[in-house]
Amino acid sequence: MTGERRRDRALYVEILIDAPIDRVWELTQNPENHVRWDGRFTGIRPTRLRDDGAQEFDYELDLRLHTIHGTGVSLGERRGRSGERTSALVFDTDDALSPLGRGRGYWRYIPTEHGVRFLTGYDYAPGWGPLGRVLDPIVTRRIVWWLTAWSFDRLRLWAEDGVPPEETGWWRSLLPGRRPRARASRCLSRPRRTNGRTIMQNAPDSLAGLDS
Repeated sequence: MTGERRRDRALYVEILIDAPIDRVWELTQNPENHVRWDGRFTGIRPTRLRDDGAQEFDYELDLRLHTIHGTGVSLGERRGRSGERTSALVFDTDDALSPLGRGRGYWRYIPTEHGVRFLTGYDYAPGWGPLGRVLDPIVTRRIVWWLTAWSFDRLRLWAEDGVPPEETGWWRSLLPGRRPRARASRCLSRPRRTNGRTIMQNAPDSLAGLDS
């Protein structure tokens, strides 16, 4: 591993989903579907559609004792080479209790003969002030990666086998018996090839437009 890759703290998660790309697109781009499998959100509410097609939204994460609220903008595109699709995102929150501050990221949908390579790269500024900056590389970032990867496998089970995400919640995995279980370990944590580029340098061009 090169020094450049060691310094690349952006999160990367990739999973292969043996399902049609239109199915994966629908389960990830529709806000009502998205919150069912993605453990990072409990609510996504579209608020305004921009002239360029970018969608503004409010999001929330209900932690029982506290609900984190934030805002974001996303833009999905289906015009990639060889049938690839992308989705770019920026998000932010002024909630002092959120471990994540402003962030940006992307999804890529890459068709292959074995299914869709569904992957994400994203980075963020830590919340919680100085304490958050200390905890982020050793605790927070590891938890956020695990939660993202576990969520991706819930999506895979839904797209491939029709298993509703409600049946693969984390607490169900603690119950005895044979049942579908989502596992973060089924995901990659680093790209197969980098070509000397960082995770965020491999973002689609549409992300730069959202940042501006």
